Amino acid sequence: MTGGVTGAVTGESDEVLTSVAGNVGYVTLNRPKAINSLNQNMIELLSAVLIRWERDEAIRAVVLTGAGERGLCAGGDVVALYHSARKDGVEARRFWRDEYLLNGRVGRFAKPYVAVMDGIVMGGGVGISAHANTRVVTDGSKVAMPEVGIGFVPDVGGTYLLSRAPGKLGLHAALTGAPFNGPDAIALGFADHYVPRSELDAFTAAVATDGVEGALAHHAVEPPPSELAAQREWIDECYSKESVIDIVAALRDHDAEPANEAAKLIGTRSPISLSVTFEAVRRAAELETLEDVLVQDYRVSSASARSHDFVEGIRAQLVDKDRKPKWSPASLDEVTVADVTSYFEPVDDDLTF
Repeated sequence: MTGGVTGAVTGESDEVLTSVAGNVGYVTLNRPKAINSLNQNMIELLSAVLIRWERDEAIRAVVLTGAGERGLCAGGDVVALYHSARKDGVEARRFWRDEYLLNGRVGRFAKPYVAVMDGIVMGGGVGISAHANTRVVTDGSKVAMPEVGIGFVPDVGGTYLLSRAPGKLGLHAALTGAPFNGPDAIALGFADHYVPRSELDAFTAAVATDGVEGALAHHAVEPPPSELAAQREWIDECYSKESVIDIVAALRDHDAEPANEAAKLIGTRSPISLSVTFEAVRRAAELETLEDVLVQDYRVSSASARSHDFVEGIRAQLVDKDRKPKWSPASLDEVTVADVTSYFEPVDDDLTF
């Protein structure tokens, strides 16, 4: 697709592929059977590639894609994180630490970094794409921060974006964990450009021949209207409350059916995750930089690794797959202020950039 010489980043792994065409470096996540879910090895390889290409004067731009037809990246390899959390959490925290350092690197990358957010782009996939300076979605994009469904909290700098979305759209996306499409991603501030899926191969190749701006000029089109943005009225009204309990009550009592559906969906999520997410989004709005939010993320994730709901949520959704998590605390009104505050305490190895 991209021309040039293609190969694995190291002789030991084909999980991250690189090629160079002209003065453009192409990097492809290559675990298609796992929808390119990120593991420790991939994080390290991707970091190494970006460091090398940022320093290489012959490379003028970078293009990130995912192998296979299903998506750029479904997130982190949470089953591996589950096993680590059940043991001692050391490997999980190492993964998050390196991942968030990578997210920060993406956010301040000094050259055009084109993230092709086609198909499924969730959790960790958002972290390596939605902080880029050039973010492309398609008619096949399915973007989400679904962490509350597995007893976790939106991380990878996601709350930096969610807290800055128009009105309360970001809070809605965070508390429901529901996926949103390409036009919605642009409306939320997770993406910039819309390229039809049928044009993707031509677009990515054109970056090498015509430059980023030229490729966008030839292949990007006006996105369809955002269905999510069109629902701002009830979203802004219901999510402006001072607690998750009040938000759920407002959604349940609203006469808009999508509001009632949102209430039902939130009702299936981890109560502690919802409460911490609400606070994380609120705090992220007050933090100045992506790096500041990633420091917060590392504290919250470290606390999550010690929590009941993180292990239980992954067990129910991805290990035993019974889809019947037993959350603890079991309800929102059982979550205390102290429970929530404990997630934001500094850790011994606080993240630094």
